[in-house]
Amino acid sequence: MAERVRFASSTGPMLAGIIDLPEGTVRGWGVFAHGFTLGKDSPAAARICKQLAGEGIGMLRFDNLGLGDSEGDWGDGSFTVKVADTVRACEFMMGRGTAPELLVGHSWGGAAVIAAARSCHGVGAVATVGAPSDPSRVEHQYDAVVDRVLAEGDAQWMVGGRALTLKRAFVHDVRQAKLFDRIERLRLPLLIMHSPTDDTVGISNASEIFNAARHPRSFVSLEGSDHLLTAPGQAKRAARIISAWADQYLGR
Repeated sequence: MAERVRFASSTGPMLAGIIDLPEGTVRGWGVFAHGFTLGKDSPAAARICKQLAGEGIGMLRFDNLGLGDSEGDWGDGSFTVKVADTVRACEFMMGRGTAPELLVGHSWGGAAVIAAARSCHGVGAVATVGAPSDPSRVEHQYDAVVDRVLAEGDAQWMVGGRALTLKRAFVHDVRQAKLFDRIERLRLPLLIMHSPTDDTVGISNASEIFNAARHPRSFVSLEGSDHLLTAPGQAKRAARIISAWADQYLGR
């Protein structure tokens, strides 16, 4: 069972989301942040949230600015905006009486939930899947157009068969994003999951996050998984691990 919702982003446009409603006894609620240019319906987002809902943890997954069913222009976003919109998602869930206790982030969304967690009232645990330790490492995805963006202010960037507008302010914001101080100040239970064969965000990122974090911190190797968790069973396996790990932090 799922409920389609909309809520205002931190910059004004409306964001579209889906709440995968918990089955059986409600164990808790959470918010999921998707990867860089992915969306709420990407395999990792949809499958992890559906599996968690099946295990009693209701999850909100939503499209970031200008992606999927959300309003706005993707180029007007940034890492700062993604973090702020994650906080807005938590506030929306709180407003409907289903305050989130768990944040889950995939890839760039993993960095975002770490950065957002301390601003999300009531959140007691954070889980990441394939997260970069430095948000600026995403620049390699658009390095073919970055010089033009910096010189002209913006440029079209083709990704996944669609054109996105990359803007100078976006590039500057990502370059200035600092995650290590957020990791050190997190002071919340943190689960770091990463595939040792991830060729998009290398396993060294997981080591860097783990070493910067304070206890309670946990690491689980997602052996055999690709970065997008597209193969059958990969996302569900990750969700089952999150579910078991988060159990002691839910319902407080």
